[in-house]
Parts: sequence; structure tokens; C-alpha cells
Amino acid sequence: MLVMGILNVTPDSFADGGAHDTFEKAVARGLEMVQEGVDIIDIGGESTRPGADRVSAEEEQRRVLPVIAELAKSGVSISIDTMRSETAALAVAAGATIVNDVSGGHADPKMHTTVARLSCKYILMHWRGHSKDMNSLSTYDDVVRDVKSEIMSQVELALRAGISRSNIVIDPGLGFSKDAEQNWEIIDRISEFDELELPMLVGGSRKRFLGGETPDQRESATIELTRTLLAKKIWGVRVHSVRPHREVIDQP
Repeated sequence: MLVMGILNVTPDSFADGGAHDTFEKAVARGLEMVQEGVDIIDIGGESTRPGADRVSAEEEQRRVLPVIAELAKSGVSISIDTMRSETAALAVAAGATIVNDVSGGHADPKMHTTVARLSCKYILMHWRGHSKDMNSLSTYDDVVRDVKSEIMSQVELALRAGISRSNIVIDPGLGFSKDAEQNWEIIDRISEFDELELPMLVGGSRKRFLGGETPDQRESATIELTRTLLAKKIWGVRVHSVRPHREVIDQP
């Protein structure tokens, strides 16, 4: 199982907003992740926390592109966390090799064709709406069945746009248009996603459904989640702290 380290170059992300919001701080944290054994560094310039306002494409790119170019020199795999096709293309030109689109192609109609042209790996997350709206969009008949169906609709669009199936990774989108009970049901039934025959990334790091008053207080629960997912043969986990998850995965 791969460890994807979260590097938010933002002032307002829910767990670490402002901690790495300058070029110098972001690069330093990225290099620290490399030393801790990260497999992929996921770099984002726009917060997707509930209620967050969107930033302009220009601001997003100003935040992330220099950091991507610098960290790519270390040889580590870089993922760009973006919903914009233009940012995705510029990030790949700067050294990223993965596009992590939390909207799964919903937010930008050009995303799928852009990724097809880039021929890079594409992480397609389940998504129903932007941060301002997503908490009102958590009604499901059966959350696992519905999420699977909605993911596959976007996968089919991605395939039709020319993205290779071998380049697609899916993400059930814990915390996005889902309440705590629904998140736990997805985790409990995670093996049902095996029917889609696609690798899966899970990003539950420090999210509210894990309990605790603050993001830092949810770190131990995040580590236990990684331990649980390890037995499920998940492709990767997206986490804020790298070393403890690396240790869980690598333990004999």
C-alpha cells in the first residue's frame, strides 16, 4: 500500500492550513516527507474543506507550480490536487505525474480530455458538489451502492475521453457529501468496491468523522484506519503525517 503525503500550499485547509503556505515551508515539508518514506506527495493550492471558497486559477497555480518543480528534482512522485484542467496540464509540465481530481471530472468538462492527452495517472474521486454545497448533498438510498454507481459513471466518461483504464485510480471521497455514519459504512464495506476492478485511494486523514475536537487529536484514529485498510489491499492512503503510516505498512 502506498503512502500519499498531503502538502497543502494554502492558508485555509482544515488540518494544516497555513503550515506550508509559502514556497520555503512547502518545499521543506516535502523534503521531510521524502526522508520519512513517502511514495507520492500530493500538492494542492485550493482548500476543499466544507464551506471553503474557491481561489482563482492564477492563485492556485502561483502557489503550487514552483513547489512542484522544486520537489520533482528529488525524484519522488508528485501528484497535483486540482479540479482544473489548466492547472493539471501546467503541473504535469512542471514535473507532476499524477492528477488527483476530487471532482472526478465534474468541475471542469475539459479535465478528462486533458488527462487523456497528458497520459498520466488519474485519481477520480466521488464528488457531488463544491465545498459550499456538499454538506447538503449527502442523501443516499444505499451509500456504497450509490457511490459505486456514481464513480463508474465518471469512469466511463473518462474512458470515452481516452484515459487508459490502467491509469485510473478511484477514491470513494470520505467526507465529501457524506456524514459520519456514511463514511464509516463505506469503510466497513470497502471490499465491495473491489467489484469495480480498479485500484483505490482512501483519504480519511484527520477528518471529523474520526472523532476528536481538533485535527491533531484525530491522528491516532487515522493511523488505525490505515491499519484497517492494509488488510483490505487498498492501493494507497492519503495522509498528513507520513512516518507513522509508513511504519504501519512496513511492519513485519
